[in-house]
Amino acid sequence: MYYPYLRGKQNELILLRENAELISKSQISPIIEPVKSNLNPLLKSFRVLISELCSFSIIINPIYGDFSFDNTALIDCLNEEGILDYENLNVALICDEDTDINTLEKYIKDYPDNNITLIHYGFTDGRELEKLLSNFKNQFTHIFIEKFAQKRYRRIFTKDKRILIKDGFNKQKSNKDYPAKEHFSELHIMYEDENMDGFGDFLINGDEYSESGGPAYAVAIHLTYLDEDDEDDMFIKHYISDSNSSPADPGGKFLEALTKLVNDTDPKVFASKAHQEFLKLAQRQHYPGLGYVKKLSMQHHLESIADFLK
Repeated sequence: MYYPYLRGKQNELILLRENAELISKSQISPIIEPVKSNLNPLLKSFRVLISELCSFSIIINPIYGDFSFDNTALIDCLNEEGILDYENLNVALICDEDTDINTLEKYIKDYPDNNITLIHYGFTDGRELEKLLSNFKNQFTHIFIEKFAQKRYRRIFTKDKRILIKDGFNKQKSNKDYPAKEHFSELHIMYEDENMDGFGDFLINGDEYSESGGPAYAVAIHLTYLDEDDEDDMFIKHYISDSNSSPADPGGKFLEALTKLVNDTDPKVFASKAHQEFLKLAQRQHYPGLGYVKKLSMQHHLESIADFLK
């Protein structure tokens, strides 16, 4: 089972809506952290996921974005809209270094009939948390963010479903600094060796959260691929523009990067619908905006994982 971690920005929500059928059929269970106070796009995406009978988790105590200090409006909306009544939905709780165990207890008590996902994001008192969970009859899923949940900590939680999430995207300060290719992750083929029931990642976004980026001096297109000659290990290619001395002409920079993608005929890159869309953009010499480009890269990764899971 694959658990992609998304933060509910516009293009991530569009990604979920457009790929709900694929998600439903492919053992994919997204984790969504709401970060925007405008909840209408989020609700729209949830309804599409529900219509396709997808399994997914909603984080009700986000640590980033508009709800990081007050999640009252988020929880009230989810309750009023009946989203949390959906049977294939898990109520997700982030457990980081600032989380109070009494607050976790209150949340779990509020949802006695829901499946609960606990996202271990730097919480330190694992034994006290495990003791707390033993008092409840909910079905729990443990999501361990690899960087913040070491093996010794993960060994505490053995009774329930266990998922390991790794940030495989090596984010650079500038797009021009990305290498032509690099390793992304082996977790999809090694998670069972870690005694896990599934795996996940942050797609091609990385774990680092930012509201918006600055002007793009360089444009990068990121495509992951599985190397069949290397036991299906996963790598990522970065196609970088050449005219990178100023932020002018992002459309021209995109076409420079896109030309490199088109000229790369490596058969290891999965012929996803997203990849085909990149080729169509090249034929039309059309620049759709950087948000759309990022969404296509995320979709390609999602499609590649879904094809692997088949």
